[in-house]
Amino acid sequence: MLDFSRFKLLTFDCYGTLIDWDSSISRLVEPWLHEMESQVPPDLVVSTFALMQAKHQQARPTLLYPDVLRRVWRDIEEQFGWDENPARADEFARSVPFWRPFADTVESLRYLSRHFALGILSNVDNASLAGTLKRLEVPFLFTITAEDVGSYKPGQPHFDAAIREAARHGIEKGEILHVAQSKHHDISPGNRIGLTTVWVNRRHGKKGTGATLVATADPSLRVNSLAELVDLHKSAQGGSR
Repeated sequence: MLDFSRFKLLTFDCYGTLIDWDSSISRLVEPWLHEMESQVPPDLVVSTFALMQAKHQQARPTLLYPDVLRRVWRDIEEQFGWDENPARADEFARSVPFWRPFADTVESLRYLSRHFALGILSNVDNASLAGTLKRLEVPFLFTITAEDVGSYKPGQPHFDAAIREAARHGIEKGEILHVAQSKHHDISPGNRIGLTTVWVNRRHGKKGTGATLVATADPSLRVNSLAELVDLHKSAQGGSR
């Protein structure tokens, strides 16, 4: 159990942690698979997405996220032998603001925002994140995107920028709790620079790692949902508030 009283700021990974990108991507591509009469299951498209996304983010860290997505979709088409379809690539590139939160996200953020400042460290561009923020319905002290820092996680620039931004608000590194689903993108680099981390195992009970990559890292706390994190905080507070 963490001593929650130590922390003033919760920083979140967004996609995979707050936003259910596995289901959202599957929902987007399922009609395309039907149109193509493809036998490829949506979850295989999602896991292929994870590999192709990492390739482009590592090769061109300043590439804006919609351009990453456009290239990723073309890679997926090549991987499965589908004909190139620029209209689908464009729709895929524009899809981020339409990806949906997990069922517990908004209510959990509302609760947590009454006890902590909140921040986001995201691997997308500013315009895509702006669309997502409308779905989250709570204020954030700051957001940091790949566009802001010219880098994609698991690179360190997101985390360095978060520590600097927190310091501007009088919050020390030891008072930041970083909450994320991806060990690869967040828990491992967060641990490496001395942040306290919470791993949200959103794929609990499911096979594979979905839209993220396999990594080994030991978080300070493991939960299966944001609702579970809220319940732990309520218990530490001696009841619900």
